[in-house]
Amino acid sequence: MTPPAVLVHRDQELLAKAAAARLVTRVVDVQAARGSASVVLTGGGVGTAVLAELAATGARDAIDWRNLDIWWGDERFLPSGDPERNETGARAVLLDHVDADPARVRPMPASDGPDGADPEAAARRYADWLRAAARPEDHGPVPSFDVLMLGVGPDAHVASLFPEMPALYDDRPVVAVRGAPKPPPTRISLTLPAIQAAREVWVLAAGGSKASAVRMGLSGAGPVQVPAAGARGRQRTLFLLDRAAAAQLPPGMGRIASP
Repeated sequence: MTPPAVLVHRDQELLAKAAAARLVTRVVDVQAARGSASVVLTGGGVGTAVLAELAATGARDAIDWRNLDIWWGDERFLPSGDPERNETGARAVLLDHVDADPARVRPMPASDGPDGADPEAAARRYADWLRAAARPEDHGPVPSFDVLMLGVGPDAHVASLFPEMPALYDDRPVVAVRGAPKPPPTRISLTLPAIQAAREVWVLAAGGSKASAVRMGLSGAGPVQVPAAGARGRQRTLFLLDRAAAAQLPPGMGRIASP
């Protein structure tokens, strides 16, 4: 795992614009080298804002959308189309407006999907999809995602991995989460081993309510107590923040990316 680099932007709007531009550059570079690329999306205010900025920029046309594999880091286990699902937000702001290959857009199963109201079966299904997409050079049960984006909660949770919950001890790539402290209580999530298989992990945070979680996530704490501390990529880890989210970091930690 790589130590994080920290980039601080003036506000959430600039953070979202910069992250969208960074994502275009990363995907285009990977596609130029290998022909295809893979990203893992996140929901939440900042994650959705990044996707909206990506949809709004003309640079999005530089991406070969037909050769982009799109996954999710976690999902609320609700019916398809529910406005609380991360998939629903991603489709509304971005995916319905680009020429992505439907076969390469892989949302996590919904509660009205083929496994019905069984989140454990839905998690196994997603794990099977990931395993089928992994290549020999990935050396594991999930692809080596080129970019995996995560939000972070005020309690320092990432994906649907909440502090002290059993999922943090699980080495399967995808798990059902029951009893989440944030509604809805039932979710599906990648685990830390799957997250850490990504080549690059980007942690996105904006607002003063995230400042303590960001500080803890960069403090060397244990990931069971502070899941954000386990959000690390194999080749690169970025904490992309606005000033408010960076407010509790020690002086000198982080580079000012926008004045």
